[in-house]
Amino acid sequence: MKIVVLSDSHDNITNLDAALPTLRSAEAIIHCGDLCSPFMIHRIGSGVGEIPVHIVWGNNEGDPWRIAKAANEYPSIILHGALAELVLGGLRVAVNHYPRIARGLAKSGDYDLVCYGHDHIAHEEWIGECLLFNPGELLGLKGRSTLAVVDTDDRKVRWVEV
Repeated sequence: MKIVVLSDSHDNITNLDAALPTLRSAEAIIHCGDLCSPFMIHRIGSGVGEIPVHIVWGNNEGDPWRIAKAANEYPSIILHGALAELVLGGLRVAVNHYPRIARGLAKSGDYDLVCYGHDHIAHEEWIGECLLFNPGELLGLKGRSTLAVVDTDDRKVRWVEV
């Protein structure tokens, strides 16, 4: 299974639009938080169709109520709150926004893949049998706008710059 992981889009419509072809190639999408505005939900929902989109809250969601209301218009978008625990392609996956929490989840031994965001730094590390992973930032504040594709068969990461 191909999972596209992104984070910290911070209302950057231009970069989100550039990422849509990669998002459309996924069998599942994970967003690790900081969408910021409800219009990002509409852009994602209308852009990816029936592909399941799993989203956790970041620390910069401007209007969570309106984001949730927008997400209700798209059956494929699932808002998980602060933590998502999923099984995708046979892997036990945890998703949250914060690096420190993600590291603890990875060390727990309960997951095969742990995804996070927040610090805008692309990161890939093995902790035991768990891949701890930050796709970087879609925003491009620190120069590079990145997301990544994770293959659940071999847990290899393919980085994508937009």
